[in-house]
Amino acid sequence: MTGAVVHQLEGAEGAFRAIVLDGGPGWMNPPSAAVYGEPVDGCPVRIHSRCLYGEIFESTNCDCRWQLQESLRVIRKHGSGVLVYLDQEGRGAGLFAKAEGYELSQKQGLDTFASYAALGYKADSRSYGDAAALLAQLGLTSVRLLTNNPAKISALEVAGIKAEMCQLVQPDPSRETVGYLAAKEVHGHAILPRPA
Repeated sequence: MTGAVVHQLEGAEGAFRAIVLDGGPGWMNPPSAAVYGEPVDGCPVRIHSRCLYGEIFESTNCDCRWQLQESLRVIRKHGSGVLVYLDQEGRGAGLFAKAEGYELSQKQGLDTFASYAALGYKADSRSYGDAAALLAQLGLTSVRLLTNNPAKISALEVAGIKAEMCQLVQPDPSRETVGYLAAKEVHGHAILPRPA
């Protein structure tokens, strides 16, 4: 791969290749990926944005940790696939903006999309060009994208990668997560109805 460092890592579920793109001088957290097996067209792919609260602090206010773990489970079960990890905390606004949004949400009973708007932030400022470039360097021209976000599908297709949406539906979300999922659905995410 050009403009990247590639090396092997051992994981709890077996070995994988780690890829870190060269973001240039001063870029602390460039796009990275975990590559399992030998991915081919049609393999499962997850484009995941960092979530400190969900992934590290295990907050139940979002489904980020569950989506990450479920995506890895699907990729490993398939035998090959790619997890692209982007440093786009808080839907691209950053950790401080996310914290401000949570604080305002709790004080005024708003969802995070409404609190972002009240604070002057875009609802979602993430971009997926680096993810598409990384997948293209792996030789992928079509993927099964593990996502509920149509913007990710569009970004890959603009870059020439055919993407089939494979929705991730959390079976037993917390009360907090249900509210978050409802807000995501209002803002364009494809959230399947859950069984009663």
